[in-house]
Amino acid sequence: MESKAVSAMPFTMKVQAFVKRSPARMAVLIAIFLYIITVVIMLRRNHPDGFEFSDLIRLSTTPIASIFMLTLLLSFASAGQTIVLIGGGIDFTVGAVMSTAAILTTGIMNSQDGMFLQTFTAVMVMAIAVGLLNGLCTVKIGLPPLIVTMAIANVITRLQYVFTSGSPVGFAGPAFISTIKSRIFEHVPSLALYGLIIIPLVFFILNRSRFGKQLYLVGNNAEAARLTGINTNKIKVLSYVLSAMLAGFAGMLGAGYMESSRPEMFDEYAFNSLIAVIVGGTAFSGGVGSYSGSIAGALLMVVLSNLLTIMLIQISPNDYIRNIIMGVIMVLLLLLYNRKKAVRQ
Repeated sequence: MESKAVSAMPFTMKVQAFVKRSPARMAVLIAIFLYIITVVIMLRRNHPDGFEFSDLIRLSTTPIASIFMLTLLLSFASAGQTIVLIGGGIDFTVGAVMSTAAILTTGIMNSQDGMFLQTFTAVMVMAIAVGLLNGLCTVKIGLPPLIVTMAIANVITRLQYVFTSGSPVGFAGPAFISTIKSRIFEHVPSLALYGLIIIPLVFFILNRSRFGKQLYLVGNNAEAARLTGINTNKIKVLSYVLSAMLAGFAGMLGAGYMESSRPEMFDEYAFNSLIAVIVGGTAFSGGVGSYSGSIAGALLMVVLSNLLTIMLIQISPNDYIRNIIMGVIMVLLLLLYNRKKAVRQ
């Protein structure tokens, strides 16, 4: 009976039903479709008089490593954002923390090997401090998380300019760069090895740990969670701390990928991680979401950005037009993904 009811639905309602049931799969399907369009555009541009099958294979596989690497980096940044949103908050300091972590990484390493532990410690101390500040201001003082995290992000960004004078800072260590940019099986970046640690860890936190179960309860109904004996304030503060720590580590890896650093270099990740998480099915209202969906949303964001860059490379040499178009597309995707009244409000 249910299958007959679904088959009788209009096409637009079927699409919305599919998105509601599996936003992660929908994001992957859209990413594949956009990737096919990207390959077709590249083929027509590089071979206007026709192309062979070997050209199709080459153009289809060449950007895979880059897309895979950027998707991993965005998915690492989106991990903490997922945790915060599920708990009913929002974190706009992700990009600022990543940029600061990158500056600390290149500044401490300064082209030297053997400095990973010192760098990791400094980055985690900075990230924990920012996460605690976010959590205490939103939970203990009761300030709106959107305003608080944006204000703190702005302060962090200004401090970056104070300590760097707006100039690039140092270089990451050669060995650290190698652990990120070298290739495994030709097309797989070694950054994936970090993913073997971070991705299972986030899945465990959200799906297996006591904290994760309590986080979903707090996001669904904080008052009901409090009445069951859950320390809701502690859960929310910890979610901000974990978000900052994951963003800090993503900034370290980003510094290795870019090799050098400068102020605001990853600030766009605050917006991109938020959109990736929402497109992946995590709702603004809290209590609903998954990290697998966030990874799928990150893939969609990277493929879409890559497509727009290729389409506009001959029209505009800067990113302004690409960012405007991407913003419009993201608004349309958000309208498709989040139709609940609480989310729209």
